[in-house]
This record gives sequence, C-alpha cells and structure tokens, in this order.
Amino acid sequence: MGGGVTMHPSHEPLIAQAKEVAARAYAPASGFAVGAALLARDGRVFLGCNVENSSYGLTSCAERNALCHAVAEGAREFEAIAIYTPREKPGSPCGACRQVLAEFAMDLRVILVGSGGAVVRRNKFEECGGT
Repeated sequence: MGGGVTMHPSHEPLIAQAKEVAARAYAPASGFAVGAALLARDGRVFLGCNVENSSYGLTSCAERNALCHAVAEGAREFEAIAIYTPREKPGSPCGACRQVLAEFAMDLRVILVGSGGAVVRRNKFEECGGT
C-alpha cells in the first residue's frame, strides 16, 4: 500500500491520458482538476474529468464520468483506472466513486498519480484507502 511503487510500462499511457484529461476539468470553485483514464478488458480507454457545480452535491467526479462514458459505449469489464490529482501526494477516489466502480470491478487495479510524479499502485480496488 505504499508510494513510489514501480509502475508496469503498460500503465504509462494510461497515466498520461489521466493527466491530459485533468486539464479539461471544470473546477472553478476548488481549482482541483482531476482526470481519470479507465482501461476496459477489450483494450479501450475511457476518459473522465471532474465537473463542478455551484451546488457541490451535483458535482460529477472524474472516475464516475469515465465509467459512465464506458458504459454508454458498451464496456462492462475493466482492468485498471489511473487517477491524476494535482497535488504532491496522490488522492484516492471518494466513497461514491468506489461504490460505483466496485459495481463493475472489485479487482480493479487503481493507479493513483500526484503532481509530484509520485505514483501509488493498488492491486485491488477494495484495498484502496485514503492517502
């Protein structure tokens, strides 16, 4: 469960896509842009970024946006998700995102990436705790 875990080379493109899509986030209140890249078992990658709302409870998280995009395109089985947060130490998915992702993949590999380049890899979605 620690930081600085060496990433498998195949995860690098997923991480790059999560960072890229974070730049498209709509986060005028918090300035906290999050990006997610969700890898389906068939090799397709689905992107999502957070979209804030002035009514904070209506904010859509990056992870759920990526998953909804995937489901809309017919994907139902997933291998990994890379989540980029713009702080030194990577952040974890919120409880709502964990629940929604767990609906489809309890064994999902969760790759957490912070702005400092620190990468944390969780082998099981269910083991992904707060960082």
